[in-house]
Amino acid sequence: MRLRPLLAAATAACLLTAVAAPAMADSTPVPPTSSKLTGADRAQLTKYAVDTWKSFAAMTDEKTGLPADNIEGDLAAGSRSGYTSPTNIGAYMWSTVVAEKLEIIGHAEAHARLARTLGTLSTMEKHTPSGMFYNWYDEATGKKLTTFPGGDAVDPFLSSVDNGWFAAALMVVSKAEPSVRPQAEAILADMDFGAFYDLNQFGGTRPGMVYGGFWPDKPAGTACPGTLANGTPVQFTCNHYDILDSEPRIVTYLGIARGQIPATAYFATSRTFPASCDWSWLETRPVGVTRNYLGLNVFEGAFGYRGMNIVPTWGGTMFEELMPDLFIPEAAWGTKSWAINHPLAVRAQIEHGMDQAKYGYWGFSPASDPFGGYREYGVDEIGMSPDGYTSDRERTNVDNGYAGCREATNPTPTFGDGVVTPHASFLALPYAPRESMDNLAGMKTKLKAYGPGGFYDSVATRSGTIAKRYLSLDQGIVMGALGNVLGENVLKDAFSTGAVERTVRPLIAQEQFGSGYADGRPVTP
Repeated sequence: MRLRPLLAAATAACLLTAVAAPAMADSTPVPPTSSKLTGADRAQLTKYAVDTWKSFAAMTDEKTGLPADNIEGDLAAGSRSGYTSPTNIGAYMWSTVVAEKLEIIGHAEAHARLARTLGTLSTMEKHTPSGMFYNWYDEATGKKLTTFPGGDAVDPFLSSVDNGWFAAALMVVSKAEPSVRPQAEAILADMDFGAFYDLNQFGGTRPGMVYGGFWPDKPAGTACPGTLANGTPVQFTCNHYDILDSEPRIVTYLGIARGQIPATAYFATSRTFPASCDWSWLETRPVGVTRNYLGLNVFEGAFGYRGMNIVPTWGGTMFEELMPDLFIPEAAWGTKSWAINHPLAVRAQIEHGMDQAKYGYWGFSPASDPFGGYREYGVDEIGMSPDGYTSDRERTNVDNGYAGCREATNPTPTFGDGVVTPHASFLALPYAPRESMDNLAGMKTKLKAYGPGGFYDSVATRSGTIAKRYLSLDQGIVMGALGNVLGENVLKDAFSTGAVERTVRPLIAQEQFGSGYADGRPVTP
């Protein structure tokens, strides 16, 4: 299937239409920079990259070139997970580009690794009508999984966000490694992100949103039947990704750039839900104004936190806030939006860990749980989820009430054993370089959360319990962040040129978020 063009971009006019809260003073940001890193810092970051790459070398099957989802902390090949995903494969591919850029491996090795992976991908089963890849494969064979290694059944699923990270990696590889460009472009050419877009979600009265994904056949759980634009019947997830500040925005970026999702879809999602008692199940009442972009009214809401107004993610995690920023120069293109929100979200994470919860460390994001399994950790007060992605083992949930509608239920809790993940500090490097370096140094030397493949996936700050495991995604985040900081924005430059810049940059540039310091101070990294 070739690309399926949709709607052309409309005018970039932006008009202020209604005021829902007092206007804040100007918070014009200073563009993010890593200039505060010293030569010693850069040398240390390079050492982190070398060690992190060792985990990828250990996770990757020598014949297929596919990485496992995870591997144990001793990097023993026998501890590979036995399964992988499009996100994991993408993380390995962009990490290979970074490893070459940082001279950890040579060009011949990078070419061989990427060619091997792309060769396997060309033979793997995918959903032909959409060109998308299934969520789980055996990394040793490339076969689609219908049963996990432990015996649990798998309903083959096509995830929008997982295919988004995979496609982002293919675009990076295509630009950065011309020797394998034809293979990468051949896979990309079949991928139709319009398959995930709900054009008729609102009956055509406004742009729709992106589904979580779909199953080709009815799964064991809940699903909503529908059809793709080409008439193929599928079983969609019954949810859409309905807020902007979360990692699925990579899917919207890709779909817009490739002409498969209309540009107006960028403004279809919420910054926060409306400031109304109808939405008082949120843990705080947003403030903001309503603006109009491309003919759509957008409530530019933000949550107040410790003197800052911040556009929240769903769970208050660093991954949601900054993962897309690895590929899209959001702060450079969105001087009135992301350039303000990203530094403030990082500052909120720092203040939560160091001052509010007093863990002595910060950096909260989904990761392997030191106490078993996998879990989403976040800063509850800058997330929209009413249940909260909490920052400690005890799941301490903050509730500040909803002004004018209901009283607070837990505004000043006592926090327990906080859990931090190193990849969050790497994501924060462009916005808080000194704090990130110090945080990582403490996790390495004091908490001992470091092994033969770099930082372990997470660590509990009070008990010292460590998740001694390496995850492809989280190691890929580390490598991606280091590629941008040390390698002259290698991921951003490879991904965000051409059609991406022509279509996405004007959308980001016109928006003005409701974020900023409440007292009007400029926002700086």
